[in-house]
Amino acid sequence: MKVLIAPDSFKGSLSSSEAAEAIAIGFHSVFPDADCVLLPIADGGEGTAATLAAATNGTRIPHTVTGPRGESVPASFTLLGDRETAVIELAEAAGLSLIARDKRDPKITTTYGVGELLLAAIRHPSVRRLIVTLGGSATNDGSAGLLSALGVCFRNASGKTLARGGAALIDLAIVDTSSLLLDPATVSLQIACDVDNPLTGPRGASAVFGPQKGATPDDVALLDSALAHYAAVLAQTSGRDVADIPGAGAAGGTAAGLFWLFPQAELVPGIELVLDALQFDKHLKDADLVLTGEGRLDAQTLGGKAIAGVTKRAKAAGVPVGAIVGGLTGDVTGDQLARELNLQAVMTLPPHPCTLEEAVASAPQWLTDAAERAARWLKLGQSVS
Repeated sequence: MKVLIAPDSFKGSLSSSEAAEAIAIGFHSVFPDADCVLLPIADGGEGTAATLAAATNGTRIPHTVTGPRGESVPASFTLLGDRETAVIELAEAAGLSLIARDKRDPKITTTYGVGELLLAAIRHPSVRRLIVTLGGSATNDGSAGLLSALGVCFRNASGKTLARGGAALIDLAIVDTSSLLLDPATVSLQIACDVDNPLTGPRGASAVFGPQKGATPDDVALLDSALAHYAAVLAQTSGRDVADIPGAGAAGGTAAGLFWLFPQAELVPGIELVLDALQFDKHLKDADLVLTGEGRLDAQTLGGKAIAGVTKRAKAAGVPVGAIVGGLTGDVTGDQLARELNLQAVMTLPPHPCTLEEAVASAPQWLTDAAERAARWLKLGQSVS
């Protein structure tokens, strides 16, 4: 039996590689002779650069940048195995994990460091193509910080440079590109993203993702207005309206600003990019089963997250898929998601009611136990068929 083990990370507890190893241990305890092929995945969020580096024999290039609250943080961009493609992972320079929970404030956090990483990658002598992965951001600045690091100047009506952060954009009046540090037309850019949210409105960056970054209801209203005003001024400046582009709201609107400066940029589902790099379809050809998983299964999974990407390809190849997840949310039932995603089975980690802290601490063992349970059910099915 050949089993592809292709989980995403379980955020806060297990990397995708650690998750794959835990699943393999559990499955092998029931099927010791199974050929378990470990293919850790990512969908454009945290860990995508590392996954692509491992898949292509890439190299990490360290670079100290400005963090989301203005402090210096160690980061890196990844030079893939072709030596011509650089991956910039937003979460390394502006990620939510870089800020303590009580310090999170998307009114002031910035993507400036992401721009510094992007500029460093562009200036690397062998780089010809760029991939920016969005996900796990602590920001809501529409990538104004990123663009500032590339030489764009944002000013208020009095000509004063705006402070960093999403709230300051409400005062934007002038966008000055006279000091750009690069020629946007020469940059080949892909934006890896796992959501299709617009910039503003009920499904926009502020309303959907702001609260998890520390935004209060009043903050959400302010930030949404600020991004709407920002988009309007950008459109007046260049004639390019990016507000309603699907995915523009990703990472606090980072995609919107990138689309504005690099109109030739291509939005690519992060999971598709990773699966191609892993040659996933090749591994599927003689597989009997795929086991995938991630921290949570919910309605957003259908929008292009890791499990959706895996099941789409497995369905086309006629290979059944089971998912092991940290939990389910109440927006849709597990049965509904299983049907929508063409999952043959969904299993959750916690063996009993527990706190989030207990779930995170116990995730490695619980994931192994869940994989063992899944294998036992499979063995039972084989014995009665």
